[in-house]
Formats: sequence, structure tokens, C-alpha cells
Amino acid sequence: MAFTHAIVRRPGARLADGITTAALGPPDIDRARRQHDGYIAALEACGLDVTVLPGDNEHPDSVFVEDVALLTPGCAIVTRPGADSRRGETDGWHSVLSRHFTDVRRITAPGTVEGGDILAVDGHYYIGLTERTNANGAQQVIAVLESVGLGGATVSVNRLLHLKTGIAYLGGGHMVVADEMAGMAAFADFRHIWVPPSEGYAANCLQINGTVLVADGFPETAARIAAAGFTVQTVAVDEFQKLDGGLSCLSLRF
Repeated sequence: MAFTHAIVRRPGARLADGITTAALGPPDIDRARRQHDGYIAALEACGLDVTVLPGDNEHPDSVFVEDVALLTPGCAIVTRPGADSRRGETDGWHSVLSRHFTDVRRITAPGTVEGGDILAVDGHYYIGLTERTNANGAQQVIAVLESVGLGGATVSVNRLLHLKTGIAYLGGGHMVVADEMAGMAAFADFRHIWVPPSEGYAANCLQINGTVLVADGFPETAARIAAAGFTVQTVAVDEFQKLDGGLSCLSLRF
């Protein structure tokens, strides 16, 4: 699927207070903002018209916009994040998405869903069941998808924060896989591009209009993706890695 637009949100002043398990130290806010500029430039170089929302200083994790919505060819869905501190991030998103989508749905309690747990594969959506996304939320998403002629299924994720922490779909049947994703039966029939254990963070890469964005500093993963026939562009996002955030987390593409 070709993408034409993306939505991002600038890092807020409280970025360093974001949720993290990475144990890499606090992010440098000024460097994070420069890296965010570079990320936007990379999206634009892939042909996207990028809408840049102002920073949300009340919610430290709000730069990770992928978690608050799912954008599909049939509709947009505002999620209900699983982390209590992130629930307020969805405020205002119905209005933002209504500028681009005539059909905007919403996940309701007791369901929880974060976009980092949803992997789109040629019109089918795999939804990871994690600490952030529960079965009720996943079934709400599937019901919405089916109502617009799409499909979905759940997969259980045991060790990773989000499903897409360890997997990315590049198109053409190619799947970048790391950690527990490498042995997951749901993805057994895809052509795997294996991520070395030492470069697990790089599994969260992003294919946009034929170019694969890969986190800078993971040369083996970049080389393996290039060897599979893809054009690779590296992007520095290590300040966001300190907050468990990856390349896909920083934008909504449609």
C-alpha cells in the first residue's frame, strides 16, 4: 500500500518522564527534538505530507502517536491505551483524524489497545495481546475492521512490550523478525529477515513507499534488509530508544 500522509507530534517538555524499561538513562530533550526533525525529514523524503502536531506537555509519552490510533483504508480507530498515564493522550484525536477520515471509531472500556500492538499485513491486522492490549480491546478492533471489509486476528506476546517491538512487515511477503516473533506460528509462512539478538531494537523498522527506515547503529540488520532487495535509509532515534520507542511509534502513516 502506498502512503501519502503522516501525522507526528513534537516531543513535549516532560519527555524524560516517559514510561521506560530500557535502563539507558534519561533522554536528552534537545537532542531528541533534533532527531525528531530528522525523522520528519525522512518521512518527507519518502514522499509523505507530514502533519506536525504541537507537543503535549501533560503527557510525556505523547510523542509516540502510533499508540493512540489505528488508521486503515476503511476507517480510523482511536484507541484506549493500556498504560493509565497515557489514557489522556487520546483527547482531541477524534478531531484530528476527522480532517482525513469520514469514519472515526473509538475503543471503549474495559478494552485496552495500543497501536504498537497492531501489525498491518495486506489488509489483515495481527493484534498482539500484551500488558498494554487486552482481549476485549482486540476484539473491538476486529469487529470494527470486519465492519469495513477488513480482517484481524490475535496473537499472544509474552516477552516484548508491544508486538511491533519484534516484527515489521515490509511487503511482498517479507517479515523482519526478532526475539519470540521468530518462532511464532502465525508468521511461519512469511519470508523472514532475521535480526541478530544484539540488534533486537532494529526489528522495529518501517517500510514507506519502497524505502525501509532502520534505526541508525544496527548495521547487520540494515545489511540483511538491503540484501533482501530493499532500499534502506537509517534514521537516528536513540533518544527515543531510551523510552522503549521505535521508528513506527513516532508516526501514523496513511
